[in-house]
Amino acid sequence: MEKGLSGLRGRDFELSDVFYFSKKGLEAIVEDEVTQRFSSEELVSWNLLTRTNVNFRYISPRLTMVWVLGVIVRYCVLLPLRLTLAFIGISLFVIGTTLVGQLPRSRQYRPQKGGICVANHTSPIDVLILTTDGCYTMVGQVHGGLMGIIQRAMVKACPHVWFERSEMKDRHLVIKRLKEHIADKKELPILIFPEGTCINNTSVMMFKKGSFEIGGTIHPVAIKYNPQFGDAFWNSSKYNMVSYLLRVMTSWAIVCDVWYMPPMTREEGEDAVQFANRVKSAIAVQGGLTELPWDGGLKRAKVKDTFKEEQQKNYSKMIVGNGSLKSELN
Repeated sequence: MEKGLSGLRGRDFELSDVFYFSKKGLEAIVEDEVTQRFSSEELVSWNLLTRTNVNFRYISPRLTMVWVLGVIVRYCVLLPLRLTLAFIGISLFVIGTTLVGQLPRSRQYRPQKGGICVANHTSPIDVLILTTDGCYTMVGQVHGGLMGIIQRAMVKACPHVWFERSEMKDRHLVIKRLKEHIADKKELPILIFPEGTCINNTSVMMFKKGSFEIGGTIHPVAIKYNPQFGDAFWNSSKYNMVSYLLRVMTSWAIVCDVWYMPPMTREEGEDAVQFANRVKSAIAVQGGLTELPWDGGLKRAKVKDTFKEEQQKNYSKMIVGNGSLKSELN
């Protein structure tokens, strides 16, 4: 702001100052840091899923033949095979978890130290990726439909923490139930995605502080998908779960890297927000992701008035410097 309004400090308001904010507003409308994080990652090269057709400069008969052949393979071979495997897998999963749920509790899993696993969030399949290496207690909102069937099957075999929509808004209730869970060192570690929504595999956005107020040890995990063979990002504002799964099953493959990082604990004098930002920074650096301060909730919600007021205060301070207005605000 100071560079854009160079020479502004120490003088009165001028009507021309409006042009700076108008310019920034237009830039935000055309392309801002938040909105673009909820669109599929743009690639500089062809990724075997679509033909690059910007100004029709790169289309060739050879690429067209490869693309058509790829469509036939993905929709006529890979899709039926994956649908069959998905049906068999979900059926065995529901039956298996139901049977495991009938076993005595002492035989369900080994005692493990309490802890919280936090990771950046790109897709619902993040959970499947991580559970290939270990078992976790999931935390989330109760769903209906296919997701509801899976959730009810999961809770029969493991004490997952599901909340109703109204309960999710009660922050103190959520923290209380999570603290009760990690207090039992025999329970599985909790898996939490602090961003609260899926981000497009390029960035890490604001971590909600609630996950870091619970206490205990935080186990950070960085997840980075390779977009060359398939787009794992779920844009829930554009695609429902069925459409998303169809896109995943018609891709060539889902490839990702997972980094399990050293445990982190809250330092003395460090509040929950600072701890959350420290963990977020570590995940961003490890995964090669861009670190952004914005709340992923802006995907659906409007910008808070407090954000606008903060910019207004900064502008006011630049005009008056150390004058009376600053003293009045203090």
